[in-house]
Amino acid sequence: MNNSSVLKVELHETEQRLLNELRTVRRGVRKKGIGTEAVENQLTIGQRIADTVAATMGSWRFIIIQSVLLLVWIMLNVTAYIQQWDPYPFILLNLALSFQAAYAAPFIMMSQNRQQDIDRKSAENDFKVNVKAELEIELLHQKIDQLRETEVVNLTAAVKELTAMLRKAGPGATTSTS
Repeated sequence: MNNSSVLKVELHETEQRLLNELRTVRRGVRKKGIGTEAVENQLTIGQRIADTVAATMGSWRFIIIQSVLLLVWIMLNVTAYIQQWDPYPFILLNLALSFQAAYAAPFIMMSQNRQQDIDRKSAENDFKVNVKAELEIELLHQKIDQLRETEVVNLTAAVKELTAMLRKAGPGATTSTS
């Protein structure tokens, strides 16, 4: 066997292995019925809380409500409409915001980490689908090449047969269709 034949055999075996692996994974997914609903039902309480906190704090509604509350807090303390419970440098407000940030950051990071895992798995699945599509396209190319080769062989045989028939009929023989 020459090098190209060995390479084709190795590629063929690798392709078969990849296709079998992809088929096994697909069967497993079908049996489990994994979808977005099934994944959401598998979340722990902590993951649900982290997602809810991240979704809430990342919304315009939260930003608007917090901005209004901060504005009211500052206005009430600057104008001294009521007794100033937090005078100008707003140390208590700063403490409250630091407390909020200290607890919000880990929740948001947990949600981001979980989303990163989901994205990584999605990228792996996309890669597997792309590999399978590439292998299927290569298989189609091989089938088309085989059809072309068969057609060339058939055409060559037909030309040889027609040439033989013309030689038999002789150089001066012509056919008329009238």
